[in-house]
Amino acid sequence: MATIEKRGKSYRITSSCGYTVRGNQERQRMTWTPDPGMTERQIEKELNRQAVLFDEECKQGTIQQRSVKFEEFVEQYLEDYAAQNLRIRTVVEYRRMGKRVCKTIGSFKMDKISPTQIQRLVRLLLDGNKEHKPMMPKTAKDYLSFVSSVFNYAIQMRVAKTNPCNAIHIKPGEKEEIDCYTPEEAQLFLDILAKEPHHYQAFFVLAIYGGFRRGELCGLEWKDIDFETGVISIRRTSEYTKSKGTFTDTTKTKKSQRSLKMPDEVIEVLRKHRLEQSAERLKVGDQWENSDRLFVAWNGRPINPNSSYNWMRKICERAGLRCTKSALHGLRHLNASLLITSGIDVKTVSVSLGHSQVSTTMNIYAHTFEKSQAAASEAIASALPLKSRA
Repeated sequence: MATIEKRGKSYRITSSCGYTVRGNQERQRMTWTPDPGMTERQIEKELNRQAVLFDEECKQGTIQQRSVKFEEFVEQYLEDYAAQNLRIRTVVEYRRMGKRVCKTIGSFKMDKISPTQIQRLVRLLLDGNKEHKPMMPKTAKDYLSFVSSVFNYAIQMRVAKTNPCNAIHIKPGEKEEIDCYTPEEAQLFLDILAKEPHHYQAFFVLAIYGGFRRGELCGLEWKDIDFETGVISIRRTSEYTKSKGTFTDTTKTKKSQRSLKMPDEVIEVLRKHRLEQSAERLKVGDQWENSDRLFVAWNGRPINPNSSYNWMRKICERAGLRCTKSALHGLRHLNASLLITSGIDVKTVSVSLGHSQVSTTMNIYAHTFEKSQAAASEAIASALPLKSRA
């Protein structure tokens, strides 16, 4: 017998489809939303009818024939799959994307959505409208990946037979050149940091020398620092969304969990920061909340990750140094560029940055690798000059 659960304005119907070969109960779910204007009696009657039909289809194995609207199924996907398997921040992003996608294909049945309709969705994203600005190809590709993930789950749940997104290709736009400090600007920034509070020094020195992401830096805890060996381990991230506030999340990928050996000078900066934080904790007394984080607010709570950009902007303004909106992430790119131009192999660079695949590193820093290779060739030519034939 199917069970019914009210979820906001909709209802989730769950039915048992028997047991797997391992003895686990197999369940199917669907979401049903009453039409506007239906009375409570009409809703109750139709809801029971839908539950009986769904239960029967599950038992007969004909659930794949059922028509479900995209806007209904996407809620099921977010609740039953995304929330259980994806990072919190990814789920938040997918919810935001879902609202915009549903304006175009939300009312269409899952098993009736064609590649043509998905192509029209992509075109609307790229062209924009009165409500939304045109998207960059990379962003539109992210939306397409989201819709594709919904359809892959729909195939698993036997709500759709094919994924119409597989037929769509988004032509990549021109790759923007990564904006980061030159080595000279970075040296000036480091010189300026020497006059700043130790928590500023620690944060930005780690960003430059470790190439860590903002969320990884904000998620660092003192137990992640081995002061004896100089090894720093990335195990989590700290993120912020308007709905959840500041929260702890997993790393971007499994390979983002990594350990890097830092120079003695960096470890010394961290020692000074720890002493400074201990002194602040004594001043605050009972109001201090022991989060064990390296970077905290006045009362020991983890900082809002967005605060780090404000720190950098204030430092740069005082020193007359440029600070773009991407300047903080640019420190990570600076780290990568310095590794590449120093002749470090691509696999080591990839591991250091915490990329899931070496191809990711190659794609992002292709131009830098090309320049480094060209410089290497010039060095060989200088060391072994060719004599032209008379």
